[in-house]
Amino acid sequence: MNQELHYLPLHEIAQLIESKQLSPVELTEHLLNRIDSLDSKLNSYATVTAELALRQARQAEAEIKAGNYRGPLHGVPIAVKDLCYTSNIRTMGGLKVRKDFIPDFDATVVTKLADAGAVLLGKLALTEGALSGYHRDFDIPVNPWGEDLWVGVSSSGSGVATAAGLCFASLGTDTGGSIRYPSMANGIVGLKPTYGRVSRHGVIELAGSLDHVGPMTRSVIDAALMLEAIAGRDNHDPSSLDEPVPQARLGTDADLSGIRIGIDEDYIGNGTNPGLVEAIHEVIKVLDSLGAELIGIDMPKDDPMDLRNAWLPVVAFEAFQAHAEFYPARANEYGGYLGDALKMGHEMSQQDYEQATKIRQQIADHFEAELNKVDAVICPSGGSVFSVEKEIQYGNMESLKPVIRQFQGQFTLPADLAGTPTLTVPCGFSDRKSPYAVQFLGSKLTEATLCRIGAAYQSATDWHKQHPAI
Repeated sequence: MNQELHYLPLHEIAQLIESKQLSPVELTEHLLNRIDSLDSKLNSYATVTAELALRQARQAEAEIKAGNYRGPLHGVPIAVKDLCYTSNIRTMGGLKVRKDFIPDFDATVVTKLADAGAVLLGKLALTEGALSGYHRDFDIPVNPWGEDLWVGVSSSGSGVATAAGLCFASLGTDTGGSIRYPSMANGIVGLKPTYGRVSRHGVIELAGSLDHVGPMTRSVIDAALMLEAIAGRDNHDPSSLDEPVPQARLGTDADLSGIRIGIDEDYIGNGTNPGLVEAIHEVIKVLDSLGAELIGIDMPKDDPMDLRNAWLPVVAFEAFQAHAEFYPARANEYGGYLGDALKMGHEMSQQDYEQATKIRQQIADHFEAELNKVDAVICPSGGSVFSVEKEIQYGNMESLKPVIRQFQGQFTLPADLAGTPTLTVPCGFSDRKSPYAVQFLGSKLTEATLCRIGAAYQSATDWHKQHPAI
């Protein structure tokens, strides 16, 4: 088997499988061997489901040979963040209190992927409970572009496995940037859908009103394919939207005529690495050459720490509710950062939460007002990658502050507070070969437009075709 198959985009793998040029069983064996040989250093998988994967691959191969092709995910090896329930397979969520938890049903997104014929390689590592720090009982995933580089939170395992060719696509979740940060840090594509576009049923909650589930891939077209598979109304999740599944693949050609891109130079450059700013200017030139109309706008210039101080009380209060089964009764089993957040939530009153929600709505309204003026706004996807020591990532709120200040939350938090979609796309590298990423922000339910923009950009560039040397 060609040793570079693991880096092909999902949509190309799908064509090879559909035409019977590629065996799902042999492909799955190849990926499992790659995981076995590399992941002891990368720590991207929390659990590898080899037996299940091979069983699903054999079933897919038999169905395809019989002429029963289900679609572009059929027989393709993927993985999901270890927040997603998997029947009879442990689901830990990076939490010591859930290290032995084995659900008796699948999350809706897991069921949908199985219905599409995807092959589940395993469950991917993450921060503790999907917040900002890790629990000491769990290994921290390693960035394949450099072991000293920040790997992003909290879908870090999803970012690493996808970037390193240990799956063809993955699922992540995003409450404050956790699809976008690891996509940026690992040089891949991340699509955070509109809130409610994808069911959260069977996904361990961090903060129910902020949590989003979305795809992480190596190309925009692949992210669109994954979104089409997992989106849709779910009666088990009252927050899921009764909207048609987005046909995000449609119109993914190179012509952006009629697309309006909002640009705010002050917003883009606010505390941003000059190299990344230059890379985003190059993205703007490409979009201009593809026919997009560039329009000046005035994005909110909220201080990132002020935004975080508005976001954190909502998270803390809702996380405390979500962890009521374990906290405060088993508080000593929580790590520093999540433990601090749960303590904050425990001490808040309903009135405190309602006040935090009012502030959230004010931020969201201001943010959405600018988004609604254009088809998409261009900006960084949470800054640029930085070096970070392993030990500090096990810390509490106080010790992690120096790291969090580098997140550039002004580019990530508002879209979670407002529930609007965003697309993260690789757009270059720093002098030390760490990834740069651009983000396209859209108003609600505009995933198809964002994918059109991102796919057009990728048709004219090859940053997404560059992979870490492992």
